[in-house]
Amino acid sequence: MIGWRGAALGAVRGAATGPAVTYGVIAVCCAVFLISPVSGLNPVYGTGDALLSAQSGYFERWGVIPDELMSGTADTLVTPFTALFVHGSWLHLLGNMLFLYVFGAMAEERMGQLEFGLFYLGCGYLALLAYAAANAESDQTLVGASGAISGVLGAFLYLFPKARVTSLFPFLFFLPLRFPAWIVLIFWFVLQWLAARGAGSGPGVAYLAHLVGFGVGFLYAWGRFRQGTTVKAQAAATEGESQP
Repeated sequence: MIGWRGAALGAVRGAATGPAVTYGVIAVCCAVFLISPVSGLNPVYGTGDALLSAQSGYFERWGVIPDELMSGTADTLVTPFTALFVHGSWLHLLGNMLFLYVFGAMAEERMGQLEFGLFYLGCGYLALLAYAAANAESDQTLVGASGAISGVLGAFLYLFPKARVTSLFPFLFFLPLRFPAWIVLIFWFVLQWLAARGAGSGPGVAYLAHLVGFGVGFLYAWGRFRQGTTVKAQAAATEGESQP
């Protein structure tokens, strides 16, 4: 969803093979974006005012509008699902998909494809629903996969807390520093929490959806896998700041 902040980009090396759901979601999101009026590549939607009108109608048709969702009509109840595959810009799409690629593959291998797919959709739906409930009078459209991906991050934190992550922090002049995943993800969570409490975190900046998705993902992984052991992954990653 629009307004992803305080997150990291990267690529996990050595992740287990076969994350069909992760790759499938990435493929669908990219395909949907390319044929949509938002990409600017589909000549069907024209240019100028016609393109802007098509984009506005596209978001209203497939995105979440809190005041309409809270009305509880049947057609709006499916929008939290459709909104997960809609993105507002190239940067929004690429940032989200890179996050999903980084953290989704290992989480999917741990859960299994079917469970991971249901988990992804469930986290995304609950995150968007929570945001809509907290902003029930807003008519501003919300789109994007950030709530679902935040759920993946939460699960990753529980399942792979010691995975080694190389992070780039702007306030440290982008020096590459290696940390366990739990440090990086908790740092991300704190940034989201602080931003959600800020004066500028009103409708359209979906920090609350990020927090809810993260919390749901972590709690699910804790409840589902607490009887076993978390995986001590040694996967490496390269990360930097993103604001899709």
